[in-house]
Amino acid sequence: MTTNRTRTFAAVAAIAVGVSLTACSQDSEPTPAAASSAAPTSAVETTTTEPVPTDSSDKTAAAGTESKLTVTDVRVGTHEGFDRVVYELGGSGTPGWRVKYVDAPTQEGSGTAVNVNGGAVIQVLIDGSAYPFDSGVEQFPGPDPVAGPAGGVVTEVRGWSVFEGVTQSFIGLTDKRPYTVTALTDPARVVVDVAR
Repeated sequence: MTTNRTRTFAAVAAIAVGVSLTACSQDSEPTPAAASSAAPTSAVETTTTEPVPTDSSDKTAAAGTESKLTVTDVRVGTHEGFDRVVYELGGSGTPGWRVKYVDAPTQEGSGTAVNVNGGAVIQVLIDGSAYPFDSGVEQFPGPDPVAGPAGGVVTEVRGWSVFEGVTQSFIGLTDKRPYTVTALTDPARVVVDVAR
């Protein structure tokens, strides 16, 4: 009897330790395959086994119907082989995007030139966007720009204004690099990874 109880206790203890260690080993910014809530606005160094982006062509994805999303946070982090820009969204629906390199950043609607630091600029248009009074969430107050991490390829992220259902933002880079765009959930996020 004592031997069975001892074995049962040892097995339960081993499982508890394994669960505790697994819970402590989570990254601060999950990979696109493992979505969870993210850390506050900051630059965070993490290690990842994700592939480094290899393609610099335009990227698009359609928004879900009836989406009403507002940018609630913008942050930049560094990963092994790439920098990551995260646009966190509040509201309802699934974001879409149109992301590409632009030679002359200009504001949608007005055509006003936007000054973005860096040798190359990626324009990010997030479809399915809404004004805060339509989405029911507060818009990210800034800072504008959000600075890129020291030694990284992202120099800054500028603007996240909404015009006719589209949020427009610009990512300044040291030079033109390959990039990817993905979506994460819980909360909704649009993620732009730029190769170092």
